[in-house]
Amino acid sequence: MKVLQLVQKPQLRGAEIFASQLSNHLQKSGIDVHLISVFSGTSELPFTGKVSHFNRPLNKRLWDFKAWKLFAELVKREQPDLIQANAGDTLKFAILSKLIYRWNTPVVFRNANKMGDFIDTKPKYILNRFFVNQVEAVISVSRLCEKDFIKTFNFPSLRIKTIPIGVEEQIIAPEPPADLIKVFKKYKVMVNIGSLVPEKNHEALINIFDAVAQTDSSIFLIIVGDGRLRKELEERVANLSSKDRILFAGYRNDVMQILMHATAFLIPSLIEGLPAVILEAMYCQTPVVANNVGGISEIVNDETGWLIDKGDIQGFINAVTEVLVDDDKVRYKVANAHQLVTGEYMNSQVAARFKEAYKSVVAGENIS
Repeated sequence: MKVLQLVQKPQLRGAEIFASQLSNHLQKSGIDVHLISVFSGTSELPFTGKVSHFNRPLNKRLWDFKAWKLFAELVKREQPDLIQANAGDTLKFAILSKLIYRWNTPVVFRNANKMGDFIDTKPKYILNRFFVNQVEAVISVSRLCEKDFIKTFNFPSLRIKTIPIGVEEQIIAPEPPADLIKVFKKYKVMVNIGSLVPEKNHEALINIFDAVAQTDSSIFLIIVGDGRLRKELEERVANLSSKDRILFAGYRNDVMQILMHATAFLIPSLIEGLPAVILEAMYCQTPVVANNVGGISEIVNDETGWLIDKGDIQGFINAVTEVLVDDDKVRYKVANAHQLVTGEYMNSQVAARFKEAYKSVVAGENIS
């Protein structure tokens, strides 16, 4: 079997990282995988197989006939059995190429979010439903996201299946990253990892940390990631008394090393699918405090972490405080979380489920 994996661009965000890791495991299982990024980016994707970069300008994504033709020529030349579009604009890109240049390879959409949270106007609904109706199957990141997708687009339930993200089995360095050793030795480090965009709710994250920091001088916040809100958030932090204990670390390749040595992972997002970074924190046996959005409740609960109602800032503050003082509860929850991840969410296990779904699609069968 040959599979083309489409990603938005070379960047170290969840969809691209997981698609790369998944592709590595699929290739080990005997599938021929070609990973293709559509738009320009500067990061190196962690896939060891064949990678192509179209380097197309994002502002032409709705009328880029040259790119659609290039992709159509690649499809006709390589004759893949299946194409997987991994979030972002990849579905639009694949379907427009398919319709205009008339190739017949089945397309699977990897749904990584609760789509209903993004479809907030009639034109968005009409446009997205048009593209969704062209796919042979959808593989959703969580059960909640699957149900939302079916409801939002009236999508046939037999053509959608939930297969979660996973975690790579790996040996993690026993020391924090060299440039952060002093911080980790001096403070209890809170960590957030994600793009600096509105739905990640970094303003609330900063407010939560600052509230706890007012009475606890032992804590420090590292924000890993970048994005269009960085300057605004840095200006907000500059006015806080805890400003010297908040670090914007940008994109990093050593997030597991950071998580392994963190005191807690905080994720007060407003919109999510099922973030891989939560599973990574659990794998590292780092306590997780998260908002109850998207599919997060499928892995974070009273047994495995601290799940907070969206908008309950005080509840989030209380949970962070509990992590800092209740060692017995922390040990109990992180042990349960680690057992859950290693038992059900390793990428080797997840990839096998993708492979079976692909076989069904190629055979013209329903996947559920």
